[in-house]
Order: sequence, then structure tokens, then C-alpha cells
Amino acid sequence: MSNLAVLEGVLERITYANEENGYTVARVDTGRGAGDLLTVVGSLLGAQPGESLRMEGRWGSHPQYGKQFTVENYTTVLPATIQGIRRYLGSGLIKGIGPRIADRIVEHFGTDTLDIIEQEPKRLVEVPGLGPKRTKLIGAAWEEQKAIKEVMVFLQGVGVSTSIAVRIYKKYEDASISVVKNQPYRLAADVWGIGFLTADRIAQAVGIPHDSPERVKAGLQYALSQSTDQGHCFLPEEQLIADSVKLLQVDTGLVIDCLGELVAEEGVVREAVPGPRDGAERVNAVYLVPFHRAELSLAAQVLRLLRTGEDRMPGFQDVDWDKALSWLATRTGAELAPEQQQAVRLALTSKVAVLTGGPGCGKSFTVRSVVELARAKKAKVVLAAPTGRAAKRLAELTGADASTVHRLLELKPGGDAAYDKDRPLDADLVVVDEASMLDLLLANKLVKAVAPGAHLLMVGDVDQLPSVGAGEVLRDLLAEGGPVPRVRLTRIFRQAQQSGVVTNAHRINSGVPPLTQGLSDFFHFVEEETEDAGRLTVDVAARRIPAKFGLDPRRDVQVLAPMHRGPAGAGNLNGLLQQAITPARPDLPEKRFGGRVFRVGDKVTQIRNNYEKGKNGVFNGTVGVVTSLDLDEQRLVVLTDEDEEVPYDFDELDELAHAYAVTIHRSQGSEYPAVVIPVTTGAWMMLQRNLLYTAVTRARKLVVLVGSRKAIGQAVRTVSAGRRFTALAHRLSGGVLV
Repeated sequence: MSNLAVLEGVLERITYANEENGYTVARVDTGRGAGDLLTVVGSLLGAQPGESLRMEGRWGSHPQYGKQFTVENYTTVLPATIQGIRRYLGSGLIKGIGPRIADRIVEHFGTDTLDIIEQEPKRLVEVPGLGPKRTKLIGAAWEEQKAIKEVMVFLQGVGVSTSIAVRIYKKYEDASISVVKNQPYRLAADVWGIGFLTADRIAQAVGIPHDSPERVKAGLQYALSQSTDQGHCFLPEEQLIADSVKLLQVDTGLVIDCLGELVAEEGVVREAVPGPRDGAERVNAVYLVPFHRAELSLAAQVLRLLRTGEDRMPGFQDVDWDKALSWLATRTGAELAPEQQQAVRLALTSKVAVLTGGPGCGKSFTVRSVVELARAKKAKVVLAAPTGRAAKRLAELTGADASTVHRLLELKPGGDAAYDKDRPLDADLVVVDEASMLDLLLANKLVKAVAPGAHLLMVGDVDQLPSVGAGEVLRDLLAEGGPVPRVRLTRIFRQAQQSGVVTNAHRINSGVPPLTQGLSDFFHFVEEETEDAGRLTVDVAARRIPAKFGLDPRRDVQVLAPMHRGPAGAGNLNGLLQQAITPARPDLPEKRFGGRVFRVGDKVTQIRNNYEKGKNGVFNGTVGVVTSLDLDEQRLVVLTDEDEEVPYDFDELDELAHAYAVTIHRSQGSEYPAVVIPVTTGAWMMLQRNLLYTAVTRARKLVVLVGSRKAIGQAVRTVSAGRRFTALAHRLSGGVLV
């Protein structure tokens, strides 16, 4: 390796960094003066602007960028000049020191600055404006940075990106190197953002054999966890084996043996359940343990509630319904339709009931009526929904408090709920809106917390997309021949018939293309090319709708894309919408993280469940706005839909994504005054009826489709064939295999 050239310089700025593989393009100041910066490319994991680097690599030339240096490996050298030290400290590397404080410290200690922080951090108190509290923080951050650096250097050798290295360090601290060396597959289970593939790469780098049983078992569990991300609660054994052989590139026999060992060790559960087609044939279902447990428990709890002899609202068993309903009509100012009356009676007399139906069919009014009657009998009513927005809407509708399911159950760090079977909710009636969004794990936690004798009413539109998480809980509860009483509202009310949004939603749901001519609230801008459709979508959302309808492009307009990738995908549209709605300004602080830039005013969404954040955790899909961004403290604050201020340290920013555009899947349970939906042939594989129906039903006042007629036709025609693998309906109907 002696033919490698050596280059020393200060890292000025990172122009591009790929979080996945660590490939970086950066500019370094080699000290030649005249502001002459040189381009370096390669893996610069962990290097921060302001650091002095000693890089080994090769010189080359790029047709567009000229002379550049390709880095093979590097070490950081602490800067020696005053200017270097100032830049190093001001780079945001050490929490609590931003550019202003860096200037003060360096002014005071000069070239001794770094030695002082290293050996006598207490002396930082001498710097004007630095109290003992901040001094202590800086000392601790410096120590942590040194420890992280050591882990970084090791992880750099095995190809792990910076943000993941920081997370590994936070999880295992001093044990980091030992875990990575000896149990790399633990990382996939323990550290968010490390899947099996990254862990596998690390395992290979530390010398774990390709066919080791440890690798195969980790691969099997990874294949199952991938399938839960796709919405499945289990995989049929044959499919799991085939997927794992493909993933691991090992012998089928080895995978079968390792699966047997994994079952014996209770790492997974194998159980015979009815096959997906009419349950005619059996399949051996393989579950990850938490999903098997949750499915058994949810079915048992629903049956327990249905069968209990207790009743916390006994007054409704022998009520005079004609009298009750006419009293209700005077309260609400409107008569209930016959099917709504049936739903109201069902909710108040059955221990578990489901109310479903499309937009404009009066689900909301029915729920309000149930709540009014229950409160008239002094019942304790608790209202919840899976998202902050849906909970707010439920509260406005009923005039009673409503919360997210997470807050209702008071989920604690780690995900355990304060309310469960042993400590149930003090409620006689629990109403859950937007129930199509409830996944298996959350539904199980919720139903467990309903007291015996209390009534549970689930309300939702079963024709929408199923939950983001695993399961199809609402559909399984409504399965034919199941034990749960239900009412489906089908009649569209007269005032709703005037709405293009409502009538077109029903047209789409019944397989008929939407009408896009002559309506004041439903438009289609035809654009055949996917890239042009992407650009037009941005123009419509950021400029045309605000100009014509006076809506706020950030608060009132939501772009909903069928997929994340591609020119008309949520990822690309977010970048374009951010430029249009929250552009860079010299006076606006911003933070670049990976390929994204965060600014005050940005609309953002949380992309993982984090039980440690906020009062009761912050959950996948929570939306908010960045209200402050502090470069000294290295944190930004998001005001969420639930009016909670949640701080994020800069190293946690991979939990946030921009939300000017979101995928239709992520928009479930939310409503917006206006939605803009790019429907292009570029998203061909995703175009399905329930996807377009879900997108259209998110709009309260206005829908604009942008794209080709052909793509819209494809979406309307295509009924999703892919049912999820779940055995909840089987367990609810007695769960006995004949």
C-alpha cells in the first residue's frame, strides 16, 4: 500500500454524503491560501467540518470537477493553529459549543484551548459567559466525542455510516466494539436503522462464516420482520424458507435445520392455521414471538369482552328506544336514518361493536349520537383515535375530550402501557375512531385495557388501506361469520351528495372513474410524463391552490403520493416543495443531515415509534412543524399535531422526514382541507383502488389529481389481491382447525 499519497487539510464542508454507504464528497482547505479548496471523495465517515484530517489515497481527475483526491482511509489530527481550533470547535462537533462560544473560548486560551478542554475542563469557567453548568456539559460532550471517535475508527474499518455508529455507541457505550466484534447480529434487533443487511456486512468484516447457524437464524428473523413491515403477522413456512434461501444464499437444508432450532429455542413460533384461500388447506405459519402473542391475546380479549356477564351500561338493555331517539333528535337537531339507529342501539347494548362505511354516510353523526345518549345516562365515555389529527377531529365532533390511543394508554418507554388487563381504563364506553389504522400490536394493547362489562365501539372505513403496521384488524373483526356485531352505513346523505369529493370517493370505491369536469371541488390536471406531473404537483400545491382558494400551503394543503421513490414520489416532491414553501434565507438557521436540510418552518413527520420521546412517546406518522433550531445546543424543536413541543438532538434527525409530501400509506387517519395527488404511470405497481380511495377520502374540501388518465384508470380498476397473512379472524371464530 506504499503507493498511496498523503494529503493533510481542514475539512471545510461536506457537499454530499450517502448515509447508506458513507460515500462522501467534501471540500478541504490544504492551507495553500487564496481560499483554494480541493475536492476529496470517498468514505469520510465520522469526519466533521472543522476537523484537520490526514488522508491517504490517490490523486485523480474528474471531467466536471477537475483535480480531486480519492480517500482510502483517514485519521483526524487535532488542529494546531488558532484559526483551525476556532473552526474545529465552532463546527458543532461538541454539544454546547457553537461558533459564538468557540470564538470566546479560543480568544481566552489561544492554542492551549484543546489541551484545557481535554485535561482541565473546569477552567472553562474562566471564559466570560460560561457558567459551571455549561462547562460541565462541554467536558462530558468532549469525553463522549472521544469515545465515539474510537468506536467510529473501528466501525469505519467495517463499513458503517456515521449516524449508525453514533447509535451503536449510544446503545452499548463502552461495550460497542465488543458487541460489534462478537455478536454483530444483535445490532439488527437492538439498534433502529440497522437491518440484517448492515449487520451481515459487519459480521462478514469481523470474520463470521457465511454458513454459520447464527447468521442463518438472524436471517430467518430478519425475513419475518421484513414481512411484518409489509403488514403480515406471519409467513407460511415454505415462503419463509424460500425468502431466506434467497436472502442468505445458503443451502435449503441448512435453513430448514436452523428454523427447527429457532422454534425449539422459542425464537419464533410455528403453528398450523387455515390457508389464505377460504381456509381450505392448512399452512404452517411462522410468527415472530410478539406477533403470535398479540394475535392470541387480542382474539381472547375480544371474546372475553363479548362473553362477560357484567355490564357497565345496564340502563340500555330495557330502554324505550323511540323515546330515547326522539329525545336525541331534539338535542342534535336531526333525525337518525334507520341504519344509524341500528348502529346506535348496537353500540349501547353490545359489549363490542364495529361501525363501518364510506364518507358522507353519517359515521360521525352516529358516533356523536352514541356519545350523547351514553352521557345522558351518566356513563363514563372515553374517546380515542390512532393519530393526533383524528383525535382532534373526534373531540370537535363530540364536544368531549379525545386523545391518541398511545396517550390514552399512557405508553411508557419500552412500549408497555400504564393501563392493561390488571389496571383497566375507568370507562363504561370506549370509542375508537379511524380503526382501520389500528395494527395488531396497538389493537391488542387497547383491547386489553377495556374493563370487563365496558362497551367498545370501533369506527372506521374498512375499504381504506389497512394499517401501516402488521395485521388487518378492522377487516378481521368484520370477517363473515365472525362473532362481532357490526353495522355498515351505505346511504349517502343529501348534503354529502353535493360534494364532488364524496361522490367521487364512492365512484372510485365501486370501480367507476371519478368525474373531473364541472365540479368546484374536484379537478384533474392531465400530465402524461411523470417528471412534468411532479413539477406541476408542486406548482398546484405551493402556488395555484393558495392563490385561488386562499389556503395556507403548509397547513391546509397536503401532497399525497402513491410511492416514495421517483420524480413524482414523496421523496423528490418534498425537496421541491421545501424550496417553494420554506426556501433558504440568510437569516434562517438550517441543519444539513444526510441528504436533507432542516429549517425553521419545515413541515416534518416522525418515521419510527420512539417510546422515549415526548410525554408518552412520539409515533410513526406524527406530523409537526419545526419551531426552533439551535446550532449551539445542536437541537431543534418540533411542535406536533398534538400541541406538544418535542426536542430532537441533531444526531436523532434520521427519525424525522419532511412532510410537505407524504405517501398515501402515511396519510391514513389524517384529514386535510385540500389534497393534491400525483397519479402517474411511474407508480404503476402501486396503483390500486383502495390506495386512490384512501387518498381522496383524506380531503375535506378539495382534491386535485395530477397525472395521466391511463394511470387513474389503472388505479380505479385494480383491486388489491394481496391479502395479509393473519389468523385473527380464524381465532375469533373459535380458532379450531377441522
